Amino acid sequence: MKNLNAILMGGREVIPLVEGGKGISISNGKSSGAWAACGGVGTFSGVNADIRDPDGRILPQIYHGRTRRDRHEELIDFSIAGGVDQAQIAHEFAAGKGRVHINVLWEMGACERVLQGILEGAKGLIHGITCGAGMPYRLGEIAAKFGIHYYPIISSARAFRALWKRAYHKFGDMLGAVVYEDPWLAGGHNGISNSENPEKPEPPYSRVAALRQQMNEFGLRQTPIIMAGGVWYLRDWEDWIDNKELGPVAFQFGTRALLTQESPISDGWKRWLLELKKGDVLLNRFSPTGFWSSAVRNGFINELKDRNDRQIPFTEEAVGEHTAEFEYGPRKRSVCVTPGDAVRGQAWCKQGFTVAMKTPDSTMIFVSPEKADQIRTDQIECMGCLSQCRFSNWAQSESGSTGHKADPRSYCIQKTLQDISHEGDLDSNLMFAGNGAYRFSSDPFYGNGFVPTVKQLFARILTGD
Repeated sequence: MKNLNAILMGGREVIPLVEGGKGISISNGKSSGAWAACGGVGTFSGVNADIRDPDGRILPQIYHGRTRRDRHEELIDFSIAGGVDQAQIAHEFAAGKGRVHINVLWEMGACERVLQGILEGAKGLIHGITCGAGMPYRLGEIAAKFGIHYYPIISSARAFRALWKRAYHKFGDMLGAVVYEDPWLAGGHNGISNSENPEKPEPPYSRVAALRQQMNEFGLRQTPIIMAGGVWYLRDWEDWIDNKELGPVAFQFGTRALLTQESPISDGWKRWLLELKKGDVLLNRFSPTGFWSSAVRNGFINELKDRNDRQIPFTEEAVGEHTAEFEYGPRKRSVCVTPGDAVRGQAWCKQGFTVAMKTPDSTMIFVSPEKADQIRTDQIECMGCLSQCRFSNWAQSESGSTGHKADPRSYCIQKTLQDISHEGDLDSNLMFAGNGAYRFSSDPFYGNGFVPTVKQLFARILTGD
């Protein structure tokens, strides 16, 4: 195994191992500070982070606003206060070592306001901004304003080219690294484009080599690339280290960093990870963002899959093959479907899925009355956690709406991620994970249910294992 030499990132030499930022309260100040203390780059999530009371207890985030707009403003206040709090925790645990980054999603609600509010309140505590989930054109400008480095997350050379040409070339000196997040292997939301096949993964080497070639053309030969998604054993990536074609490279660990003593996820979640098998993680498109995402197959994902499978197209009047009249709802309203779909719809109703809910795509899904009530309640209680949401039809525009019907095939991502990260039921909530999460069960390091400290995991990774 080659030695992994320190590289310059964010104005300091660090060991090129990066903790991936994960969701709502899943990578926090404690986990990221511990990672930085090892000499690497720790990353806490700035997405609606936890806030502590004076005694160190997590404060529940309860919304009182009567309108979505009011709740959206409450969410912004919660997010800024939580981000500042977690930055302070990370700073304390890092003890002046490594680097501490904040991770935000460009498509989260009021991202720019939240990010700038956190950076204002945590001056000197955060060394870099990692940002993906969209095209964060203003990321470089915001980073430069606060004198810190920025780390855009992209999934192709083409995406980076667009960002550089439009905005980043003006702030090239503050570009700390480019994060290549593999769209087939990474956990959480993935950057699979419409031109790429979700069922046909492409090798990351050729895609990263293309990214490096693009960066070289822009004079960024010494700017590191952070490989994210599918990284487990460093020995699997040994030919990437000191590779002249790829240039300086760092490696990001998201899923593997879930299983540490400092990780804030519940003990039950940690035990679940230890028992995963190959195929237990599903690449899906149920997210209200519209992006592909990677999550553990559990009751939550299975219900969404079944809900989407119980779906038929309809027309308001008889057109083409849509000749069968189908009545639905207590008022016995009717639409036209194909004869075969009429039979399927009636069969689902007999199974208890008696409520037909229309989607924006002129289809309808069949759910139980209890599930229909839950979907409607979650849509009504939306607090605008995304810049636009297909589930609730919220948008942070002046109108407050996407202009489309709310889509019952999706879910409230804020609700489920808050629930699972705060001791909620594991089977009925969204559990993001990378493609390689099944490796916990076969990796001898985790034998007999061993859960390492961040320091122990960091040292293990450096051995190649």
